[in-house]
Amino acid sequence: MTKEEENILLKEGKMLPVMEHFYTIQGEGAHTGKAAYFIRLGGCDVGCHWCDVKESWNPDLHPLLNAEEIAQTAAKNCKTIVLTGGEPLMWNLQFLTARLKELGCTIHIETSGAYEMSGHLDWITLSPKKTGLPKPAIYERASELKMIIFNNNDFKFAEEQAAKVSENCVLYLQSEWSKRNEMYPKITDYILANPKWQASVQTHKYLNIP
Repeated sequence: MTKEEENILLKEGKMLPVMEHFYTIQGEGAHTGKAAYFIRLGGCDVGCHWCDVKESWNPDLHPLLNAEEIAQTAAKNCKTIVLTGGEPLMWNLQFLTARLKELGCTIHIETSGAYEMSGHLDWITLSPKKTGLPKPAIYERASELKMIIFNNNDFKFAEEQAAKVSENCVLYLQSEWSKRNEMYPKITDYILANPKWQASVQTHKYLNIP
């Protein structure tokens, strides 16, 4: 296959740069503890300095895989699919998600919202970053807002973002992993003073699973 042919299939979403895909337990947010099949797409230019999967940033480092085959593999393992990255909305998700829906799947996505939405998405985890703010349209559709707390200034940013989502959106504060011993006591105090928020913890890291 030529590079030009690959680029056409990539644009159509029939091939996607896949860093990894695996069956595990969701570790964060509203669906913590549930079995899910994760598809981690390569590519992200949001540039969070504390990102724990920086190896995902360059899409050229990850193989272009057939979206039909990914959908078939994922659906055989589990009917709850999580699209993550990197930044999955960099890519056209229409073909992949349409096939997953045909196979009876519920589709979750974890996104910064910095790109326009595409595809069939049942649960949207919006995690805004200051380095690349979400597109306005995603706020109304967000199912949960997950704000990463790295320092004290992030509480203000969290409130600014919470003001933009719908009243049905679940609000989470989650410490950046390396700061957890410092920030979770502050998150606890903040939630007790502002009970519209909930705490999210990266339980998969405590369980030592992907």
